[in-house]
Amino acid sequence: MKLTLSQRRVTSLKFHYKRRNLCTHRPFYSDNDEKESQFIDTLEKIIRGKQSWKLALDDAVLSTALKPHHVEKVLIQTLDDSRLALRFFNFLGLHKTFNHSTASFCILIHGLVQNNLFWPASSLLQTLLLRGLSPKEAFDSLFDCYEKFGFSSSLGFDLLIQSYVQNKRVADGVFVFRLMREKHLMPEVRTLSGVLNGLVKIRQFGLVLKLFEEVVNVGILPDIYIHSAVMRSLCELKDFVKAKEMIHFMDSNGSDLNVVVYNILIHGLCKSQRVFEAVEVKNGFVKRGVKADVVTYCTLVLGLCKVQEFEFGVWLMNEMIELGLVPSEAAVSSLVEGFRRKGKIDDAFNLVNKLGPLGVVPNLFVYNALINSLCKERKFNEAEFLFNEMKQKGLSPNVVTYSILIDSLCRRGEMDIAVSFLGKMADEGIKATIYPYNSLISGHCKLGNLSAAESFFEEMIHKGLTPTVITYTSLISGYCNEVKLNKAFRLYHEMTGKGIAPNSYTFTALISGLCRANKLTEAIKWFDEMLERNVMPNEVTYNVLIEGYCREGCMVKAFELLDEMAGKGLVADTYTYRSLITGLCSAGRVSEAKEFVDGLHREHCKLNEMCYSALLHGYCKEGRLKDALGACREMVERGVNMDLVCYSVLIDGSLKQSDTRRYFGLLKEMHDKGLRPDNVIYTSMIDAKGKAGNLKEAFRLWDIMIGEGCVPNVVTYTALINGLCKAGYMDKAELLCKEMLASGSLPNQITYGCFLDYLTREGKMEKAVQLHNAMLDGLLANTVTYNILIHGFCTMGKFEEATKLLGGMMDNGILPDCITYSTIIYQYCKRGYLHEALKLWDSMLNKGLKPDPLAYNFLIYGCCIRGEITKAFELRDDMMRRGMKPNKFTLASLNLASCSK
Repeated sequence: MKLTLSQRRVTSLKFHYKRRNLCTHRPFYSDNDEKESQFIDTLEKIIRGKQSWKLALDDAVLSTALKPHHVEKVLIQTLDDSRLALRFFNFLGLHKTFNHSTASFCILIHGLVQNNLFWPASSLLQTLLLRGLSPKEAFDSLFDCYEKFGFSSSLGFDLLIQSYVQNKRVADGVFVFRLMREKHLMPEVRTLSGVLNGLVKIRQFGLVLKLFEEVVNVGILPDIYIHSAVMRSLCELKDFVKAKEMIHFMDSNGSDLNVVVYNILIHGLCKSQRVFEAVEVKNGFVKRGVKADVVTYCTLVLGLCKVQEFEFGVWLMNEMIELGLVPSEAAVSSLVEGFRRKGKIDDAFNLVNKLGPLGVVPNLFVYNALINSLCKERKFNEAEFLFNEMKQKGLSPNVVTYSILIDSLCRRGEMDIAVSFLGKMADEGIKATIYPYNSLISGHCKLGNLSAAESFFEEMIHKGLTPTVITYTSLISGYCNEVKLNKAFRLYHEMTGKGIAPNSYTFTALISGLCRANKLTEAIKWFDEMLERNVMPNEVTYNVLIEGYCREGCMVKAFELLDEMAGKGLVADTYTYRSLITGLCSAGRVSEAKEFVDGLHREHCKLNEMCYSALLHGYCKEGRLKDALGACREMVERGVNMDLVCYSVLIDGSLKQSDTRRYFGLLKEMHDKGLRPDNVIYTSMIDAKGKAGNLKEAFRLWDIMIGEGCVPNVVTYTALINGLCKAGYMDKAELLCKEMLASGSLPNQITYGCFLDYLTREGKMEKAVQLHNAMLDGLLANTVTYNILIHGFCTMGKFEEATKLLGGMMDNGILPDCITYSTIIYQYCKRGYLHEALKLWDSMLNKGLKPDPLAYNFLIYGCCIRGEITKAFELRDDMMRRGMKPNKFTLASLNLASCSK
C-alpha cells in the first residue's frame, strides 16, 4: 500500500453532472398519441389541483387507463415539488394498490435526494430493494434514470451503498462502489468511511487497505473515520510499521490527526501484548500536541493487566485520576480481578476503596469474586464492608453475592446471621437457589444441629428446589458424624433412587461413619462398592480407612493402603502420617513409629506438630519420657515448633512419672515461649494431683486456672470430682458437681462413674444401683458404668446380682466388653464353675470380642484348678499366637498342674 497522495484531486463529488433542462430530454416513452399527452396533463392538474385525489382517481376510465409509464412521466413533471411527487406515488400504492415500476422508484429517489430529502429517499430505496433486485440491477436502474434525466446529484448511489452497509451486506456495497468507479462516479467520503468501517467489522482488513489505496489514488482526501478504519486493519494484521507510517502520512498531509487514531494504535499494540511500545506512543503525545483521554489510559491499563503488570496499571490509573479523568468500569474490574487472581487480595480491596469516592466500581462479577476471595482469606470484615457499601456504589447484590456470604457465614459457624441473610434475599425479591440452602444444611450438619439441617432440607423441597448430591452428602456426613448410620444409609438409598449418583465425598462420609462405629468390615465393603461404581477415592477416603485400620491395630493393612494410595498418584498428608504413627504407638510399637517418622523426614515429607505429638504420646504412655524429650529436640531441629498439645503430652508424662523437676521445667519453657497452659494442660495437672491424693495442690492449680481466664470444662470438673471421690470426700464431690451444673457444664458418664465407683468401693450398692438407674433414664449408662456395678457386686460376693446385670445391660442395648466378661469369668473360675466360665468365654468370642491377657490368665487359672490341663495349655497357645504372654502366676499354675498330672 503506497501512502503517497496523487496529484489528481477531486474537487467535487458530482462527477457526472449534466446541465440539461428536465423538459427538453428525449422522450422516454412514445408520445405520438395526443390523447395520452392530454391524459398525463389531466393527471398533473389533478395532482397540483385542490380536487380530492380519491374522487378524481376513482373515475373508472381514468383508473383503468393509468399505467406505470404514465406515473413515470408525471413524476418527472412534478419533481420541482418532490414532496408532492412522493405523496402521489404513495397515494397510488396505498389506496389504489398500484404496482409501480422500478423506473418510478429510481426517478423519485433521485428527485428526493436532489432536494436534500434523504430520509424519504432512503426509505423508498429500502422498499425497492425488498423487491429482490440484485446489486447490479439496482445500480443499473438508478444509473439509467440518473443519466437519461440528467439529475445533478449522485447521492442516490451513496444511499444504495449505505443501505447495503446498514443491512450488513458490505460486499454488495463494495460491488456498487466498483460499478460507480466504472461510470466515473465517486461516492462521498462519508459513504466511503461507512464501507471501510463495515469491512473492518467483517474482518476484511486486506480489502480495506486495497480500497483505501484506490481512494487516495483518485485524489480524495480521507477523513478521520477512513483513517481510523485503515489503522484498525493494520493493527489487526499486526503491521505496526505501516500503522506508524500511516500516522506520519496523516501528519504530513494535514489530516485531522487526533487522539482517536493514536488510541487505535495503542489498542492494537496492547492486544498484541506490546504494551510498553503502546506506553511509549502515549508518552510521545506531549511532543505531538495530543492530549491522552480516558480511552488512552483505560486501554493501557487493560493491556498491562493482560501482561500481569498490575502495579504499573495502578500507577497509570493514579496518573489519569490526577488529570481529572475517571477510569472505566472495565479497567477497574480488570485491575481488581488481576490482583485477586494473583493472591493480592489486600491490594484489590484497597483499590476498590480508593476508587469508591469517584463513583467507580468494578462490575458485579468482579465485585462478587473479590468478596468470595476475601471470605476465603478469612478477611470477613472486609468482605462484609464491601457488601454493605454495594448499594451506595450503585451495585445491587444478586443471588451470587448472597450465596457467597451465606456460605462464608456457615463455614464460620455463624448460622443465625447466615439465616438472616437468607431472609434479606427474600425481602429484596431475590429468589434463592440451591446453593445457599446447601451451605445452610452443611453448616448446621457440621455443628451437629441435624434438626435445623433437616428443616432447611424440607423448606428447599417445599420451594421447588431439587436437592443435589452436595445436599444429600452434607446430611449423610452429618448423620455419620453423630453415628446415626440408619438415617445416613436411608438418605443414601433415597438419593440413588432418584437417580443422583454418589460422589467420592458421599462414599467417604459413609466409610468414615462406619469406621467411627467400629464397623471396619462394612467400611471395607463400601470402599469396594465405591470402586465398582468407578468413583475414585480421594486422599480423605484413604485417610479415613487407614485411620480405621490403625484403630483396629491392623497396621499391615494400613501400610498396604498407604502404598496403594501412592500408586494411584494420591499424596499422603500429615493426617495420614498421624494415623499411622498413632496406630503403631497404640500397638506398643513406638520404636517402629520413631523409625517411620525418621524415614519420612529423610524423604522430605512434611510433618507437623500433630504427628510428633502422637509419637510423644506413645513414648509417654510407655513411660519413656527421656525418649520423648529426645524426639522433641529432633522435632525442633527439623523446623517443627512445639505447640500446646506437645507440651500437654510431655507434662502429663512427667506427672505420671512424678518427675516434678521436669514438670516445672516444661512449664517454665512454655512461659518463656509466650505460651500459656490451656484447660487441657490444667486438667492434666489437676487429674495427676487428684489421683496422687494431693488434693490441696489440685485445688491450687484449679484456682490458678480460673485466675488465668481458663474456663473449666466437664473433663476438668470430672478430674477433680474423681480425686475427691477416691479420697472419700463425697460431700465435696457432690458440691462440686452442683457447681458444675450451675456453670452450664453437664456431667457425663465418666463424671457419674466417679460417684458410682466410690459407692461400689464403699459397698453402698443400693445407692449405686439407684444412681445407675438414673443414668439409664438419662441415657448416660454405658459399658464402663455396668462394669463398675458388676465388679462391685462381685467384690461383695453377690454373684447372682452381677450375672443379672450382664443380661440387663444387653436388654438395654449396651454391649458388654472384654472386661465385663473377664470379671464374671474370674468369679466363675474362683467358685469352681469352669463349665459356665468356658460357656461365657465362647459367648464372648462369638460376639467378636478379643480377649485381653487378663481374661486368658483368669481362664487358664480356672482350668488348672479344675484339672483341665489340656484346655489350659490350648488357651496358653492361643494366647501366645495372639501376641500375648501369660503372667508369672499363670505360668506357675501351669507348671504346678503339669507336675500334679
